Amino acid sequence: MMTPMRYVVLVLAIVISLHYILSFTHEGYGQVTSISNLKSQWSAGRPPYKTPVPDEYYVSDNVTAPSGRKANAAIVMLARNSDLNGIVISMKQMEDRFNKKFRYPYVFLNEEDFTDNFKNRVTELTDAQVEFGLIPREHWYQPDSIDEAKASAARANMVKNNVIYGGMYRNMCRFNSGFFYRHPLLDKYRYYWRVEPDVKFFCDLDYDPFLIMQDQNKVYGFTVSLYEYEATIPTLWQAVKEFITANPDLVSPDNAMAFLSDDGGESYNRCHFWSNFEIGDLNLWRSESYMKFFEYLDNKGGFYYERWGDAPVHSIGAALFAKKEQIHFFNDIGYRHEPFQHCPQGEAHSKGKCWCDPAQNFDYEWYSCLARYDKMFS
Repeated sequence: MMTPMRYVVLVLAIVISLHYILSFTHEGYGQVTSISNLKSQWSAGRPPYKTPVPDEYYVSDNVTAPSGRKANAAIVMLARNSDLNGIVISMKQMEDRFNKKFRYPYVFLNEEDFTDNFKNRVTELTDAQVEFGLIPREHWYQPDSIDEAKASAARANMVKNNVIYGGMYRNMCRFNSGFFYRHPLLDKYRYYWRVEPDVKFFCDLDYDPFLIMQDQNKVYGFTVSLYEYEATIPTLWQAVKEFITANPDLVSPDNAMAFLSDDGGESYNRCHFWSNFEIGDLNLWRSESYMKFFEYLDNKGGFYYERWGDAPVHSIGAALFAKKEQIHFFNDIGYRHEPFQHCPQGEAHSKGKCWCDPAQNFDYEWYSCLARYDKMFS
């Protein structure tokens, strides 16, 4: 018999799912230094991720990587002290599935100082280096340029109309869109893996995804893609088109516009990569193209007057300023952030010793955007 608490959780997951259902760089970012060049193995009509990771990348023993190599990378977690229990759940899985073998450092960021209890709990979970950073006030809080009366009215209207997260997360979305990569603790790193509280990692990962990013000149990696809720971004695409018109030279050749638009950029189909999971190249966000793009969006005020999320902003940025082949679907990383999950299929499932149910997989549900990503390579 279902307990009352499990019933509440189930109902909440269904409600969140229905909201989603009903709504609908350039090449110099990385230098190819691969043992095996995956691109040379691609065939027409086959997305890059369907070429298996070469065996030489897999590490069965407790060593760092092929030939002892490691990328210049960190695992990044944005958290409050109140997120501690959820952070412990995510971090313990990250360690067990991947990082106890590879020992990449962690960077924790918070708009307030972390407590000693938080620091002690998380550092006990890993043998890797752990750093704790305070977010500069000007990077987190609503800027003075925002008309608070207008922003407050927008929040109230979204709450009234039951827009998902309509009254929440604006500072966080703006920070993740335009500031996290500027934090001094990340200055020394090239790549990052974003991890959030209360997520699940279903599969053992016996190769280093950071080396795939580095060696194959990838700049953005994802596991789940879906449609954004239209009520949160009514004017975002108009702002994007204005930016493209004013800065056509900043848009990458062979970009991923086809993932975002079904009519060559005239309209936005609302597809985005779910950014609660990201493995990325920090130089993509540090680039002149993306920095100008974020500044343009920030000046529009849409992070507060609407609810522009970092997921569509990052997705649009990656699609415009990188080449489509530089955006990678990590098919073999089993992952869940409520209420959606990616569960690897076939050989990837067994090779990773995954514990998710292969039948519970979001990839080709009708409100997933993975088919649009695949189509770019056909």
